Amino acid sequence: MIQPLARDRRTLLWLFGLLLLPLAGLGHVPLFDLDEGAFTASTTEMFLRHDFLSTWLMGVPRYDKPVLSYWLQAGSVALFGSPEWAFRLPSALAASAWIGLTFAFARRVAAATRTPAAANEFALLAALLVATTLGPGIIQRAATADAWLNLWLVAAAYANWLWLCERQARWQYLGFAAMALGFLTKGPVAVVVPAGALGLYLLSQRRLSEFWRWAFNWRAIALFLLIAAPWFVVQAWVDGPGFLLNFFFRHNLGRYASAMEGHRGQVWFYLPVVLLSLLPHTGLLLRALRAPRALWQDDLSRYGLLWFALVLVIFSTAGTKLPHYIYYGYGGLWLVLAGQLDARCSRHWLLWPALLLLALMALAPGLVAARVPAMKPDEQRLLSGLAESFGRGYYLALGALLMAGFAALLRWRRPIFQLAYGTGVACSLAVMLLLAPAVGEVQQGPIRAAGLLAATRTEPLVMFGLNKPSFQTYAGRAVERRTPVAGDLALVREARLAELPGAEVIFRQRSYVLALMP
Repeated sequence: MIQPLARDRRTLLWLFGLLLLPLAGLGHVPLFDLDEGAFTASTTEMFLRHDFLSTWLMGVPRYDKPVLSYWLQAGSVALFGSPEWAFRLPSALAASAWIGLTFAFARRVAAATRTPAAANEFALLAALLVATTLGPGIIQRAATADAWLNLWLVAAAYANWLWLCERQARWQYLGFAAMALGFLTKGPVAVVVPAGALGLYLLSQRRLSEFWRWAFNWRAIALFLLIAAPWFVVQAWVDGPGFLLNFFFRHNLGRYASAMEGHRGQVWFYLPVVLLSLLPHTGLLLRALRAPRALWQDDLSRYGLLWFALVLVIFSTAGTKLPHYIYYGYGGLWLVLAGQLDARCSRHWLLWPALLLLALMALAPGLVAARVPAMKPDEQRLLSGLAESFGRGYYLALGALLMAGFAALLRWRRPIFQLAYGTGVACSLAVMLLLAPAVGEVQQGPIRAAGLLAATRTEPLVMFGLNKPSFQTYAGRAVERRTPVAGDLALVREARLAELPGAEVIFRQRSYVLALMP
């Protein structure tokens, strides 16, 4: 039986801290190109065109993603203006909902076999994994569609499990509604993952007939179409069949069949991605792998494993590979890993991965600096700000965290859950408040400065030989990608400035130049 959560103030405080964590550092990091730049520039273009139906990017239709995440960004910008945090706020709110939903589901399913205190701890650990693992923590604060997609994926898959266990129609309808919202966020993957996870689990139980009963409920299908179909129908009516062909065949099937935009990799691409993206909690995965048979025999763990395995197989065999694709299966993995933190779990499983992450953060700037002499001149100019961005405060903070970690390794005597919570939150804040701002300043600082200057000018804006869509976001004005003509203000790399004879340089920062054409 589920106990009222209001009676457990300590659990509420732990949970409240996790729900607030995605809001940390939203406005301290420049927008990253290409992903954040493309999404935010498309949202900016909605306002420039006064067109909130279609998505455009620098004057060209953008058929990559459906519209829901752009609408959410546009709503935030309409309320708060256009600082970086306003574009990222919808993703952070989705992340908080993702964390809260994971807690609520884990607590509900754990209540049947655990004491109330143990169920709360299991649920808190599942929520902690969502909030503080390295990979998901990055997309939770990114102005893209992925935080929302992951929210809809876990909502659908968790609702499917509750329907299977409780046989209440509301869970089926909630699952189909979540898949519809996911479809409106990123397309067919929002159906393939939750439906596939349920199908594989029922197949493993030799109960596949129940899957067909779930899949062919006409009321649930009607609800899905009512939510997901209208925008696609209207967009196809406005743009013609080219929109549907581009979206479904090029940007969905095409991404699976071949590598797009250079995002290719070997079939084992996601194995190191998983190990790195789960930091600082990778130790729980390694601990779980010691007893695979026990995991398979537990129904909930089997469901989570099949969910994760489905995503791993789909994207390992896909032509286009991006690290965050594997996160679509992490909703199942949390259920497996949350069961690994018990009284027998040694602090070493928690602390060594956390120390590894902090050490990598400390060593990374030096390793990059060592490679600078072998780079092209433009990259050398760009990285000339490395030492300034990674200053003394960065290393002092990491040094303090490393010393605290080693001290805990030697003398930790408190409950193991508190250690997991502390290492998770500390590492997450270190990444978001130390590493991300420094990397952002090195990589994107000149683009932001150029865009803010361009916002004060009146000349037509052009990008020449570049694809940095965040420039349009910061400028708040239309930008075209083409060869500059007389009177244009062009963003260009220093190395290509010679191709614009007679241009007047009005801005120069590291490898980027704003050049006014005569």
